[in-house]
Amino acid sequence: MNSVGSALPSPLAAVPARRAWSRPMLLTAALVLTVIVAVQFGAVPIAAADWFNGPWSDAPKTGGAHVLWQLRLPRLGLTLAVGAALGLAGALSQALFRNPMAEPSLLGVTSGAAAAVALTLTVFAGLHAALPADARLWLLPLVGFVGALAVCFSLDRLSRWLAPGSIAALLLCGLALQAMTFAVVGLCSFIANDEQLRAINFWTLGSLAGANWIMAAVMGGALLVLGALALRVAPRLNALALGEAAAAHVGIDVERLRWLCITMVALLSALAVAWCGNIGFIGLMAPHLARQLVGADQRHVLPNAMLAGALLLVVADTFARTLAVPAEIPVGVFSALIGAPWFLFLLRGAVRRMGNA
Repeated sequence: MNSVGSALPSPLAAVPARRAWSRPMLLTAALVLTVIVAVQFGAVPIAAADWFNGPWSDAPKTGGAHVLWQLRLPRLGLTLAVGAALGLAGALSQALFRNPMAEPSLLGVTSGAAAAVALTLTVFAGLHAALPADARLWLLPLVGFVGALAVCFSLDRLSRWLAPGSIAALLLCGLALQAMTFAVVGLCSFIANDEQLRAINFWTLGSLAGANWIMAAVMGGALLVLGALALRVAPRLNALALGEAAAAHVGIDVERLRWLCITMVALLSALAVAWCGNIGFIGLMAPHLARQLVGADQRHVLPNAMLAGALLLVVADTFARTLAVPAEIPVGVFSALIGAPWFLFLLRGAVRRMGNA
């Protein structure tokens, strides 16, 4: 039987201290540079004076100042938080399943959240419309969390029941669950009216156009809490990479760790999907980029996967809103164009490893 643990490098492999710190600094510098470019580029040019004409200023607001403080900066803040959340969710998924191709969108987690949101917008539209506008902002992330959590637990149980340790079984279970959830989304699209259909299409393709300061603050706060929790369990994830038996032998409650990681992945995916739609492959690419930079130790992989996810999504969103000005291309299109070839490359490597086993 092929071991998924062998698909990931050992976390015990030594990583030079200089590499462990210098390469993340380069990644951080690249992110800062990308953020500066993203703020400046867009349909409306930003002047230096617009930076000083913020909400605190009594000066008349120019068009550039309004775009900067009410549209572009909140969107950039949400983009950074969502990208980091997807990178962290992907890293946790790969560490939990000990599979380098595990990722929330490939495993059906994000589509489970999207299916729950689509049901809320159509089948339970009356309940959704009866709520105050402020409550609706929190309802969609809540039902998205329930949908993502249901898929996470179903995937965990199905893959362990059908073929424990098999990469193929994990991916096939994820594809089956993804097909089921997409069928739910398709049924909701069929019965939806025009307004509901536009909302469902927004979630299907993925977009950050509806960002505001509240969304950015909530997503950022959730990311800080979950990121800190993930770093606390990183040493246990290192032990889990050696196998469940080895982890249990050193005193780790494997079942509790699995539940904790699944809950974190579901919550991160649900928050991202409920507000920004289905943005795929960021969670696949970011952990691989992090491991290339700092090795396989989860204490280094998790924070650097967050940085890499933020960088990738900022780049994708900048292209999405600038290439077709004044129109805007869904950001999920760009993430899929980059991520799908990456997935095929990883799949080819996994098949080679299984053939040599």
